[in-house]
Amino acid sequence: MAVPKRRASLTRKRKRRANLGLSAPNLDTCPGCLEPKLPHRVCAACGTYKGREVLAMAEEEA
Repeated sequence: MAVPKRRASLTRKRKRRANLGLSAPNLDTCPGCLEPKLPHRVCAACGTYKGREVLAMAEEEA
């Protein structure tokens, strides 16, 4: 098993971990209800995908 001969410095360790940060997800707008949604996913607000209804959403009666 390989074992490092010398301890990795803080600078070297931090350079390696510089690309591990999280980024915000890309959001699209639903063409049906104009709510933000993740791309290539069914809209959670209206239940449509690619212009057709995939999920039957319950109507809110107010």
